[in-house]
Amino acid sequence: MKLHLIFIGNKFIYNEALQKYIIRKIKEKTDFISSITYFKDNDNSLFLYLENELNSSDRFIVVASKHNFSTIGKVISTAIGDNQVLKENMLIPSKASLFEDRSYLLEYQDAIVNVLQIDEMQNMPDILLDTQENKAIVHILDKSKEDATNTLNIIARTFEVHIDMIVIIDGLLRVEVISKKYGNISKFIHSAKQLLPENLITASNISRYIIEKLSGSNKKITFAESCSGGLLSYYFTKENGASKILDGSLITYSNSLKENWLAVDSNILDTHGAVSSEVVEHMSEGAINVSSADYAISISGIAGDGGGSELKPVGSVYVGVRSKTHHTEIALQLQGDRNYIQQQSVLFAIKTLILIDKKTFF
Repeated sequence: MKLHLIFIGNKFIYNEALQKYIIRKIKEKTDFISSITYFKDNDNSLFLYLENELNSSDRFIVVASKHNFSTIGKVISTAIGDNQVLKENMLIPSKASLFEDRSYLLEYQDAIVNVLQIDEMQNMPDILLDTQENKAIVHILDKSKEDATNTLNIIARTFEVHIDMIVIIDGLLRVEVISKKYGNISKFIHSAKQLLPENLITASNISRYIIEKLSGSNKKITFAESCSGGLLSYYFTKENGASKILDGSLITYSNSLKENWLAVDSNILDTHGAVSSEVVEHMSEGAINVSSADYAISISGIAGDGGGSELKPVGSVYVGVRSKTHHTEIALQLQGDRNYIQQQSVLFAIKTLILIDKKTFF
């Protein structure tokens, strides 16, 4: 069954922070959102749309504000020939099978709808719709999609699971493992880990995985960012537990701050330019020295949309990763707009961090 998300009200269109919060919380509970539809306040097409949805065989979540929550209940009641009743200080259809504060679930024919009421600066109400499949998400590093597929397909058949693999960036694959009727996901993952001991990460969230690994080893990390502008730091600080492993981050856009904060020699900057392997090497060294962290990541590049040259076009990015004993620098030529180049830069940095110390991360 498909899952449709329906936002009703102007605030869910224009308050992007609220909208993203709701989507994020729904994704934590559900497997996949098939579509997202937005209705402005007083949209006359809403009744027919909801009536069609209720006559489908799909599941859908309706998100409404306090202002229009009872109106939505009335529209749904009219569509299914029901009436509203007062439960938990809410006017909801009498046929609602489950209800909690600001949330109710209704089953009609083959459709299931969960109506939620939320406004700005409120916690998300309970999601009563259960759409979890028997599945797991893992990641594979430093393997091509073809090689990984060939390796995993044999054991996928053995343990009766289906695998769906996509490339996030070169050398980083997301693998969705879905159980068939008699499938065994845990045994599949165990066998896959034996086949790919230094490639397979048994986690759906890589940043949380790194936080757990580093905190378990009592290790710290720090960053020196230029073109990524703090995105690398956000990749970790958006997760719980980041304070256990993150010493801090320096965003050194200008050459003067690279010199003064990270001790990058001015001769290196003049000779090689800020976007270079030599500079990210010294940026990571400066970051690890000033913080006494166990690892440092540095990023410098040209994210665009302008600023490129013939020798260093837009998308030229250098990443430096350093531990107490090793360091490595990589040169990238990325494609896309400014934001996509920044996001790819961060993902390559994360991948390189994991690969520089396989003993810790695998």
